[in-house]
Amino acid sequence: MDMMIAVILTIMTAATPLLLAALGELVVERSGVLNLGVEGMMVMGAVCGFGAALMTGSPWLGLFASIAAGMFMSLLFGFLTLSLVSNQVATGLALTLLGLGLSGQIGESFVGQPGVKLPNYDGFDPLIPFAILLAWGVSWFLFKTKAGLVVRAVGNSHASAHAMGYHVIRVRYLCVLFGGACAGLAGGYLSLVYTPQWIENMTSGRGWIALALVVFASWRPWRTVAGAYLFGAISILAFTVQTFAWGIPSQFLSMLPYLVTIIALVVISGNRMLTRANTPACLGQPFVPDR
Repeated sequence: MDMMIAVILTIMTAATPLLLAALGELVVERSGVLNLGVEGMMVMGAVCGFGAALMTGSPWLGLFASIAAGMFMSLLFGFLTLSLVSNQVATGLALTLLGLGLSGQIGESFVGQPGVKLPNYDGFDPLIPFAILLAWGVSWFLFKTKAGLVVRAVGNSHASAHAMGYHVIRVRYLCVLFGGACAGLAGGYLSLVYTPQWIENMTSGRGWIALALVVFASWRPWRTVAGAYLFGAISILAFTVQTFAWGIPSQFLSMLPYLVTIIALVVISGNRMLTRANTPACLGQPFVPDR
């Protein structure tokens, strides 16, 4: 029984950073913005959170620093895509490259230093229930409040929302900042909870999995929870199988979560009715208000 609880907690720990980042990106995409820079925001959150915790001795201040770093990166993305109307795909990819390079530079002196781990309670860290609560909050906000209705309206038809008097750019800025905060927090979770140390490029593609989770979940928060725990379980399974040395190449096991991600996306994309019904109609489309 104790072993089963330990396995469940391990899966939840592996799934939490994916869930946090995916929920933030879900809100961003619901507003009609496609931010492919999740990986860059996560890794910047990881290095800034680790550095702040190391210098202050407080992992909680580290988490706040990781959130601030993610929001700063998202604000840069928002300025380029929403104010200057640059291409969202290209800007998101550039944001990831910037985050990976800048984090390596910032964290050069942190390599090999022991981290400041966020305290847990009987092996249960407080961000696990927070992520579940966040999923409930996002679901309630999007589907039970007027503000959530406005976000979905902006994502489905920004021209109609603008004609009704809603400030499309402002709504999208707020959503992008929320997504950045969640991605930064996910990165901070990696360096302060999951692996309390700094390793260059320690996100290891989790930002891309978070992006895939949003599509996998058809832009629904509770499906995102299920998807995050599924991929978390696969990651732990791959790690566990490696320890038994059953002759399976370690490279194959390492790529297993990403392989499952690709397969899931292929299967989902084959269901065109489901995709059309849930995809925000204006996703990735720029908006320039009439002057």
